[in-house]
Parts: sequence; C-alpha cells; structure tokens
Amino acid sequence: MACAIWFACPTAAAAEGDVTLDVTDVTAVVTADSGYRLALSIVNNTDQTLQSGTVTLFTDTRYTFVSRNDIQQWAQGEVGIPTPQELAHTQTPAVAPGDAAAVTIDVAADSETLSSITDWGPKPVYVRLQAGHTTADLRTFLTRSSDGLSGTRTPAMDVTVVMPLTSDDWQVDEDALDRLMHDGSGTDDIPLELTDEGGTDAKQWVQLSNLHPQLQLISDPTYLEAMAMPARSAAIMQPAAFDITAYVAQDPERTAAAGIGDDLWSADAGLAHYRRALGDDQATGTAIAWQGEGEWTMSALEAAKRQGYDTVVATSGFTETFSGTVHTDTHVVTTAAGDVTVLSAQPILSALASGEATDDAATAERTSAGRLARFVAQSAFYQMEQPYATRNLLVAIDPTADAAAADALLSAIEQSPWLNMTDLDTLLQANPYATGQEASWAVPERDGLSQEQQDGITQTLDAAAQTEALITRFQEAVLDDASSTATSAEEDTQALARQDADDVMKRPADSSDWADALRDTSRRLTLHALSGNAAVRDRMTAGVRTIADGLNTAVSITPMETLNVVSETANMPVTVSNTLPYPVRVRISATTDSMTIVTSRFADLTVPPTGEEQTTLAVRVSTSGSTTAHLTLLDRDGTVFGASQSTTITSALQLSDMSGFLIIVFAVLLGIVGLWRQFHRVKDPDE
Repeated sequence: MACAIWFACPTAAAAEGDVTLDVTDVTAVVTADSGYRLALSIVNNTDQTLQSGTVTLFTDTRYTFVSRNDIQQWAQGEVGIPTPQELAHTQTPAVAPGDAAAVTIDVAADSETLSSITDWGPKPVYVRLQAGHTTADLRTFLTRSSDGLSGTRTPAMDVTVVMPLTSDDWQVDEDALDRLMHDGSGTDDIPLELTDEGGTDAKQWVQLSNLHPQLQLISDPTYLEAMAMPARSAAIMQPAAFDITAYVAQDPERTAAAGIGDDLWSADAGLAHYRRALGDDQATGTAIAWQGEGEWTMSALEAAKRQGYDTVVATSGFTETFSGTVHTDTHVVTTAAGDVTVLSAQPILSALASGEATDDAATAERTSAGRLARFVAQSAFYQMEQPYATRNLLVAIDPTADAAAADALLSAIEQSPWLNMTDLDTLLQANPYATGQEASWAVPERDGLSQEQQDGITQTLDAAAQTEALITRFQEAVLDDASSTATSAEEDTQALARQDADDVMKRPADSSDWADALRDTSRRLTLHALSGNAAVRDRMTAGVRTIADGLNTAVSITPMETLNVVSETANMPVTVSNTLPYPVRVRISATTDSMTIVTSRFADLTVPPTGEEQTTLAVRVSTSGSTTAHLTLLDRDGTVFGASQSTTITSALQLSDMSGFLIIVFAVLLGIVGLWRQFHRVKDPDE
C-alpha cells in the first residue's frame, strides 16, 4: 500500500551512500512548560549535492504503546504507526557531498499539538526530510510527563543506577620498573599508573558523582588508590576488576604457578586497597563483585562467596530482554559456599545508559541524544505496564560510557516524575524475585567466554608463571645470599665510582625483599591483565615479560672476539657484568670444539651489584689451529641461564725449521727400534 506522509511506513536502515538523519539534541522529558526541541544532523553520504528542503516532525498525541515489542519495532522502523499530527517543520540548507548540516526544530509549549496531549507517557515521533527528490526519515520518541495533566498520579518506579568505577587505561610505568630492577628503589610501590586519559576520566566521574549523589559507584579499590582524591563510593568491587568467571575457568595449577591466589582479589584484599586509598586503617566498605567478560556460573558465584562477596552484579545472563514485565531482578542463589545475592541489571535500560543501541536497525539510537530519548520513553513504558507494582530496576552504566552522556541521562532520570532513584542499600533490602531452586535455574550454565578470550588469559598466565619461576631461581641460586645485605655505599665498593651511592642507600637491606617486590609487581600486573579487557591484558602481560627479560639479560658475559695463543698454555680473560642492584654468585662453563685446544671447564666468581668482575680460564694448546670456545653461565644449581657467548681461539704454535722435523723423525725411529728389540731379544734362563 502507498504511504501518506502522516503514516510512518517500515523502512530499512540507511545504507552507505544514503542521506541520513542523526539526533544531536532532544528534550528528553516534556513538561507543561518545557516545549519540545529536536536537533538533527543531516549527513549527505552521496556524491551529489543535497538540495535545500524541509524537515517535518509528526506524532500521534493519543497513541499509547501497548507492548515492549510495539515500542521496539517502532524504534527499528518495522511497524507502521499513524502519525497524523504535525509538531513543527523547518527549512534545511543544501548539503555538499560528504558534508553535514545542523538543523534545530523548536516546538513551543503552548503549541496546538503539544497542548493536545492529555495523558503522560511515550509518543511516537516520525521525522521526515524532503529535499528535491531525496527523502530520509527517522523514528524517535517524545515522552510527556504528568506535569500539568489531569488524572491520578501513580507511584514512581524505583531505579538504582550503578556504575563500576574502574578503568581500561592502566599502563606499566616503564621508568619505575627499570629503577626497581636495576636500582632496587621503589620496592614499596607497584610500577603501575593510569594514562593521562585515565586520569582525566577519573576526574570526570568524581565530578559526576558529586553532581548526582544518587549515582551508586562500585569502585575498583586499586583505581581509588591511583586517584588524587578518591571518589565517594557506595561499595567496592574486587581489586583490578578481576574477572572471577575467567579465573575459575582456568586450570588451578596454571593460576597457582602464575602466583595468582585468592588472597589477591578477595574482599579482604579489596578492603586493604580501599583503606590505603583513603589513608584510613579503620575504613569499611560493602564488597560487591562485578561481572567480568564471562557470565556468572555456579562455580564463579561459589568462588566469589568463598572470598567474601555476598553480593554480585550481573550485567548479563540472568535476564532475557523481552520476557514478561520488568521486576526487581534480584536472585538469591544457594551455592556450596552459601547464599549469594545476584543483582541483575535491566538489559535495555543498561544498554542505552552505556552507549549501546537496542538494535542496529534502531537508527535514532546511533547518537547519545537518540538513546536518551529512547531510555526515557522505555522507562515510562515500564512504569505504565504495572503502575502500582513495587519494583526496583537496576541500571548499570558501563565504565566506558561518555561522562557527558551519563550526566544528561542522570539529569533526565531526576526530572522524570515516574522514576525514583534509590541507593544500593534500598535495592538490597527489596524482596528478591527468586530464591532457592528457582534462583538456581536462572544461573547460566556456560561462562560465555570465547576461545580467543580463553587463549589470551592462558598466554598471560603462562608468561606470569615463567616470570615467577625466574624470580625464585634468581633469589635462590643466583643472588649472592652471603652478600645480600651489602647495600651501603661503603659496602658496595663501586657505588662511589658510579656516583649512585644515594640509590644504594635506598635499597632494601636484604635482597629477598627486592625479590619479593619483583614478585608482587608481576602478580599485580597479572591481576590487572585478568580484568577482561584485551588491551589492558596485552600491556600488563608485556610488563610481566619485561621483568623476565630483565632478569635473563641482567647477568651476562662480555664477549671477546678472538684470543691468539703463541705457546702451549695461556690465560683467557672473561668478564661478567651484573646490572642488578645486588651481587650475584655464578659459575662460568667453557667448552671448545677441538681436542687439541682446550680450556678450563669451570670458573666461579662473585659479581658486585651494578658492576662487573673478571676471571681467567686456562688455555692449553698441543698444535696449531683454530677453534671456538663456548662460554655459558650456570647458577648454583648448575642450570644454564642467560645468553651464551663464543670466542675464537687461534693457536700459532708450530715447528720452526727442518731440523725440528728431523728430530721428530729420529725420535719415531728410536721408538720403533726399541719395540723391535723388546720383542726379539733372547731371555736369560733365570728369567
């Protein structure tokens, strides 16, 4: 059937090369005095100039959305809803190819169409552009509040808006890590920092929480430690936003070898970080675990409970998007470790609040303003579904959301009389939706982790395990434990010559404290690597490998290109350097490729901190020629470590003239004659 301009027909999403409309500003909540504003960006994706034209807004002031399918299909352009009433129109300029133009349409509060709205709630808005032979359209929402309207006001629906205060902008402080490894300084600090962008985000969220006190921040306590002024927090999550589901999905032996134990991410560990962030040893906070990339399985919930998390937030897995009317989505799940309260986020509202469209076909939701209009309309629809039911919906904002968009969203919620923002305590006290066996049925059976995610986690844990083993090996079999307390400038004989006596004085008195600091650094980086963000995982894993690489190359043999020998014996000098802040005791192993040019097999020496030491290996030559000597380092257990070196040994030992040759021939003849006589002489009878 042909569609009149007042009838919004289903259309496909705009394809590349089309003219598209984007919502850039909107009056989210329309009151008796607010009027209605819709700002648009007209984008010309074609290779032809778009002629000037007209944008017109249409609505149906009496239409009521009857189901969540109804409202979703309107957003996706999959249903035709009559919109016979014009709100307003405006002229549009010509738009060059690849360019965009901004237009704003204002509808006065006393306009005939707005004034004709007699009931509150969401209304369909159809936006149509007509420019020459080109048309484009968009579907969005106008939500009228009950302000100024007659009729009975129903109770407001409770909503709790939470956001995990964490960051994907962690990076390794390379300079601090270098100082720790080679100066021994900074053992009390983890060389981990936020990028400049991460620091800016932290300030924005602090400001936002001050503007909107009902925003419930569930904070990563390690993030609070990195902030100059820790944000006000309703609760604290697991340190480093550690992905508990991914953790329990791994082989326990692998995580143990990587040094990642439960004590690093438990509620007690989080509280310790929180107290350091606040500088208050008596501070307390509610511990609530946040969902990682994977979904909460029964084993993940049990692990969380065992580590002190009685409550967790589920951002997916517990609620199906289009099933039934909305309700307080709280499940009390019984695990082998005890009951866990699962706070499940309302999926549509949380997606919109986090900067995600409900569907790719919902073209108005490409922008934050379009998503805001949909959020307000959707929340009003939920309240109208069961106006007298007591419910508390959890809205979870993703930490990657735009702060300005979150500010606009929170302001809109505060201006929506059908919504009442509550805190976490109120939500926790609400009657749960399901308990016992019914709650257990809602627990996802699979963790939802992709093979790529699992492989990335495995690679991180393996790298951490290698670093853990290397630190232990150096501590037990390379560092000179008898000299580990030689940390003063007087005891480190090379400190004054290097002019780093001040750094030496800052080193821990015992090298085991330094090794523990390396171990703590590796584990902390690994903990952040398991937050679920691939970019953070790559950066943190690189930092863990830097520790291993630094230890592998810290003690090395200085290469010597060649050694010329002109006699039967000689000494080959070998220099070993040590860039670590503590002395090491090692053994040099030497072999050659020749049986006529050989060296001493081993040599032991102690190398001072950040210095070098020289020893010699005896060389024995029985003929002229050339060979390669292979030098390797052994720890005190006899295991090779570090890079091997090769040195060419050239022997100039030779016979000087013909007389020497004749002497050798004569000696050989004498030997032959002696052997002949021995076998042919006549023995005495007495023999």
